[in-house]
Amino acid sequence: MRKIWRRLLVLVLLLAAFVYLNNTSLLASRPDKAPTLLAHRGIAQRFDTAGLQNDTCTAERILPPAHEFLENTIPSMRASFDAGADIVEIDVHPTTDEQFAVFHDWTLDCRTDGTGVTRVHSMAELKKLDIGHGYTADGGKTFPFRGKGIGLMPSLDEVLAAFPDRRFLINVKSRDPEEGAKLATVLKNRPEQRRAQLMAYGGDEPIATLRNQLPEVRTLSRESLKACLIRYIAYGWTGIVPQTCHNMAVLVPINVAPWLWGWPNRFLNRMEAAGSEVFLLGPYDGGGFSTGIDTPDEIRRIPAGYSGGIWTNEIEMAARELNAGTR
Repeated sequence: MRKIWRRLLVLVLLLAAFVYLNNTSLLASRPDKAPTLLAHRGIAQRFDTAGLQNDTCTAERILPPAHEFLENTIPSMRASFDAGADIVEIDVHPTTDEQFAVFHDWTLDCRTDGTGVTRVHSMAELKKLDIGHGYTADGGKTFPFRGKGIGLMPSLDEVLAAFPDRRFLINVKSRDPEEGAKLATVLKNRPEQRRAQLMAYGGDEPIATLRNQLPEVRTLSRESLKACLIRYIAYGWTGIVPQTCHNMAVLVPINVAPWLWGWPNRFLNRMEAAGSEVFLLGPYDGGGFSTGIDTPDEIRRIPAGYSGGIWTNEIEMAARELNAGTR
């Protein structure tokens, strides 16, 4: 009996040694490069997030404006890249004239002087709207951007033409599989090298369709991320990356990251070898809304030498703090 227990103990120790050596970042190197900064919504008007719901009109609760930029506009994107963004996240809706409008909201009533569902309009109709119409920081007493956003809603084609060598994360706002097919058609018309600079995320159904038609484009949906992380936590200690984690954008809350096998260097290397790109989010507290790495304190929580991606709503702050070497 003692021999059996001795053998079991040896096997357990050998397994523990294997798991440690196979997952410790002390034995894994990474290129000495700066993190990739992803600007969620680009440089935008910030708003009070207290009590935020899916149908909250955020334009009606902005903080006192510190700049003139409106999200999902070409000036905002340009300012974001100038501030240090490597990737800008944008939102799209199909239009009745077979284009994609770059605009956040499902309906027009909150931000613009238009009404109704965004996707039931043509791009020509959307171009006539004032996208700064509904913004107010004082409960409707003043509207600092009213009249300043006429014609500023761009099409996806315009955005890609304005920034031919820049990276974008495209957010599909619906659960409509056909929308994934339409986006795939648009992206198929781009050179392979250009498609490699683009990623897409959103509803499970359209993203699944897009991924099926354009498997080379990195994608992300709630279900695909869940499947990836659960499987990786289950057997990633072996060094095997689940197929569900391949060729995708992998979003990881900063408070969850330390629990992932091989975090940070081995995890990043494994995902990179699987064709995927990792982005750190802010802490996850079980709510329905994602946060970014949006404060200097959160920047300081990033591991020294981290060379993956960072998702932020505060691109100017993030770039400034990283350049200052505050980690």
